[in-house]
Amino acid sequence: MNTQETSPEKDPTQLASGAAAYIAQATGVEQHELALVLGSGWGEAAGLIGEVTASLNAADVPGFSAPAVAGHVGTLTSIRTPDGKNVLVLGSRTHFYEGKGVRAVVHGVRTAAAAGAKTVVLTNGCGGLNGAWTPGTPVLISDHINLTATSPLEGATFVDLTDLYSSRLRSVAREVDPSLDEGVYAQFTGPHYETPAEVQYAKRIGADLVGMSTALEAIAARAAGMEVFGISLVTNLAAGISPVPLSHAEVIEAGQAAGPRISRLLADIIAKL
Repeated sequence: MNTQETSPEKDPTQLASGAAAYIAQATGVEQHELALVLGSGWGEAAGLIGEVTASLNAADVPGFSAPAVAGHVGTLTSIRTPDGKNVLVLGSRTHFYEGKGVRAVVHGVRTAAAAGAKTVVLTNGCGGLNGAWTPGTPVLISDHINLTATSPLEGATFVDLTDLYSSRLRSVAREVDPSLDEGVYAQFTGPHYETPAEVQYAKRIGADLVGMSTALEAIAARAAGMEVFGISLVTNLAAGISPVPLSHAEVIEAGQAAGPRISRLLADIIAKL
């Protein structure tokens, strides 16, 4: 990890500003208008958005580290779209279960905001609670349930989350694919998969999707003033709904199988944002 790593002693806003300054200097791009966080199964989208103008080793950027999860890339990439937008692709995502603290989890989106991004696209691979959503199904996130028992916000920081996942951007996505369903995403802490009882609990309190990322990032992004678009890839049916045991290999396999199709979908959506 970069020596300027996230820590309780380091002010997270200053760290994000320092990371943004490093990215601007290293990429030659003064401002990135849009940020994209790539989760399991979504990696191919970066190559379809536009021209890669710079690629940075995440571990060299203040506050970032190499990914701890198989299937995730360890780079931050600057891409210029055909219409001239600069997109910052965050391939190095820190998960809450890594034990680095919530500040590290949301450092990427805070850095993106400091780099000038007004919109953030959050993607993930997740478990589906709807039996009609077979592995490989993309689902728009309409809302979330934060089951991590923590928040990225500190002190008396009161932020309205009523329309956290932008209804406007979901409408844009449906212009690309009118068949897209939407659902509520529940973030568990992980790294273990949920038990069947926990899945049923999540379903009863309103969740349609379960995973181990996204919610904390979305909260931090909204607090930083960004418009949030979330989309999940159902990589497996959740425990107790799936007739077979869950495995990370299954998640990766489903993501790879759906990769070309969902990446094209995401690139087409981003082109309209």
